[in-house]
Amino acid sequence: MAILGVNIDHVATIRQARRTIEPDPVWAAALAELGGADLITVHLREDRRHIQDRDVKLLRDTVQVPLNLEMAAEKSITDIALAIGPPQCTLVPEKREEVTTEGGLDVIGQRDKVRACVDRLLAAGIQVSLFIDPDADQIDASHELGVQAVELHTGCYADAPDAVTRDRELQALVSAGNHAMRQGLILNVGHGLTYRNVGPIAAIRGLHELNIGHTIIARAVLVGMERAVREMKELIVRHASPV
Repeated sequence: MAILGVNIDHVATIRQARRTIEPDPVWAAALAELGGADLITVHLREDRRHIQDRDVKLLRDTVQVPLNLEMAAEKSITDIALAIGPPQCTLVPEKREEVTTEGGLDVIGQRDKVRACVDRLLAAGIQVSLFIDPDADQIDASHELGVQAVELHTGCYADAPDAVTRDRELQALVSAGNHAMRQGLILNVGHGLTYRNVGPIAAIRGLHELNIGHTIIARAVLVGMERAVREMKELIVRHASPV
């Protein structure tokens, strides 16, 4: 059964809206763990729009489950990742003007830049995952860089306007996931998943990790973090593919 990574970025988004000290994403992580989170994910963006350096440092020291640091393949951010030493880093594309991550990392087009970052992280003993579109060529390029995992971008599935399109995007994810696993890569997924659409994704055979953030934080505002995480975890368990 796939594990649940809870992305707590948007707890920090609420805090940064007022440039105050609450809500604290470190507290949110503790509550997410109590709700059943298997992994805590944060994205330290170059513009620091939500998660701050302080948050990552404290989370590394306090969370009892693994910490997954999402990051751009930039030297300054890589330096921070190496200083903090999370168990896992996921390289993602990043644009200053975007609201959230749009599409997967172009590993083929940025091979040298990505390789430089990957090599440094791997040398430090950090597991590396690349956030990519469900594309065989991007998977092959990721495998050639020696990373342990890929995280397939599920945004096209999540944003599908109708059932036919959604099923087509689901099949693309299944096909790409099988290709990745044949390469010996750990299969992770994420982006845009909600309580309403997570079931078919959780049922993908061989899936290791789902990273889900916005929908959990949105529900947590109304019902609390523990309950919001627990409800998502129950959905994943209910739909999980038998081994």
